[in-house]
Amino acid sequence: MTTPDQVLNAAYADTQRYERRLSGLLIAFLSTGLVYLLGPGSFLGLWNLFAISHRETAGAVPAAWLQAHAHAEIYGWVGSFILGIGFHSLTRIRHARVPLGWAWTCWALWTTGVGLRWFTGVTAWHWRMVLPASAVLEIVAFAIFQRSISTTHRDATARQPGAPREPLPGWVLLVLTGAMGFLLTLVLNLGADFYLALAGRSPTYAPGFDHRLVELVTWAFLVPFIFGFSTRWLPIFAGWRPAPDWMPRALVTCLALGVITTLAGVFAAAALAWLAAAVIAAAGLHVFQPAVLPAKTKGIHRSFPLFLRLTYAWLLIAALLGAWAAAESGVAGIVGAGRHALTVGFIAGMVLTIGPRILPAFSGMKTLYSPRLMLLALALLEVGCLLRVSGELLAYTGWWSFAWHWLPLSAAIEVTAFAVFAYNLIRTLLRPPAHVMRMAQQQ
Repeated sequence: MTTPDQVLNAAYADTQRYERRLSGLLIAFLSTGLVYLLGPGSFLGLWNLFAISHRETAGAVPAAWLQAHAHAEIYGWVGSFILGIGFHSLTRIRHARVPLGWAWTCWALWTTGVGLRWFTGVTAWHWRMVLPASAVLEIVAFAIFQRSISTTHRDATARQPGAPREPLPGWVLLVLTGAMGFLLTLVLNLGADFYLALAGRSPTYAPGFDHRLVELVTWAFLVPFIFGFSTRWLPIFAGWRPAPDWMPRALVTCLALGVITTLAGVFAAAALAWLAAAVIAAAGLHVFQPAVLPAKTKGIHRSFPLFLRLTYAWLLIAALLGAWAAAESGVAGIVGAGRHALTVGFIAGMVLTIGPRILPAFSGMKTLYSPRLMLLALALLEVGCLLRVSGELLAYTGWWSFAWHWLPLSAAIEVTAFAVFAYNLIRTLLRPPAHVMRMAQQQ
């Protein structure tokens, strides 16, 4: 006869096995993201900037290369991180198990789809077939992710049949907004790829559509995710005052207006909506106000709150440059500078700041390999982003031609920052759990 203790021990062992498998899934998504960050993403971007700087014109690089670079950075790096963290964290929050077989299928389809999109964009190899095939793989992977999370949610709520239904927390509403933006960009990408396959002359999006897509990928997909997790975690990690209840819904309203006006091609109105969202987020999160509690910096570098504030400063700069670009449509360089302030200064800055805080714990209760390397990566990223944004403003506008020469330097510094971040994270993932290390040190 099985005793209650044996049942509990078996359940505990089963939970431990599942936790290890779930951490392995997250590590796979993170590793894939780092590969796309350092390979197809950053180094192709560095190569592009060398060509642009040498010829002193943005037209020195094929548009298909720039679009392939952006796709690898956004979907290959950040998208892989979001899917992996989503499988891991959302299932924990709902106290239910995600089907790992489907999760690994999602990883395989997503990784293959992003890789094919980058490869055919750079080489134009059988692009009429490969381009739509890559988009199908990506959207199927997202559908599996969404289906798995929805099934997990139903399983969790089924265990509490009499529990009253509570309203969604504000941070969850923002994350769901980001998920809807994620789906929207994948659908637009799918439609555009099929159109190119049937009627296009090259694997290159038209400038007008590309501008809309980039705006939506950043402001409707990535930014809401960051707003959501900032609302949930920054008061805890940084010691800031919690955001007011009205802030998430105000942000969703601004972002929705931005999406509608971007799709309609009314870019000036969209820029104002993005600017309003940036101001509301910075004010509602109390980013630039003194903290009310000590920041939780155990295991990471104590400069953590400073770099959080710098990322939101870049968000405001990006929104202001976007509004300027919409008002002065004939001035070159402003769009690119604002876009880089958003993608590198804010989005990449948040990944490099928050990542060392949460990813080691998610990957099996580990500790960060080196807080000093965290500081080095963030400092390099800030310097590189400052050089890039100012260089584009000065060079592209013709205000100071010498600024063309520091564009490759800015890219090299940013690539170094990403390499340091990747090395620190890889060394962290290879470490045993923190409790195992403590036991080994005590022996």
